[in-house]
Amino acid sequence: MTEITLRPVTDENRAELEALRVSENQENFVSGVADSLEEARLEPDGRGVAWGIYDGAVPVGFVMVSDGATAPGYFPNFLWKLLIDERYQRRGYGTATLDQVVRYFRARGVDVLWTSAGVGDGTPQPFYERYGFASMGVLLFDDEMLLRLEL
Repeated sequence: MTEITLRPVTDENRAELEALRVSENQENFVSGVADSLEEARLEPDGRGVAWGIYDGAVPVGFVMVSDGATAPGYFPNFLWKLLIDERYQRRGYGTATLDQVVRYFRARGVDVLWTSAGVGDGTPQPFYERYGFASMGVLLFDDEMLLRLEL
């Protein structure tokens, strides 16, 4: 793995990002790129910012955050989506992406990053906890555990 980069989703790279897939047992926890982008479009108050995750010229994943949302029902600084293609999982891309997201928010003066993870077999919650997120013991959305990371 070279140093990963986060690149904005554009008309030029959208199709290659939408082709990324998680494994079958993860599909209950991670929506695809097209669905994620549509969710952000339908929820403009979430202030979604989306990037493709690249290793050199190769797209390996997708990440979307809620950046500075102030509307009721939204967390102001939230890791909304993180998808690493099944072909590239367990190679450090998820952790490297979180490092980039943390740097992004720290540069903006943010001191807490939130996310959530579905409950059940295949949940990404242990991955987030290994990174340093703490479970808040609160379920929200569609039975997702709320997680908090002090920056």
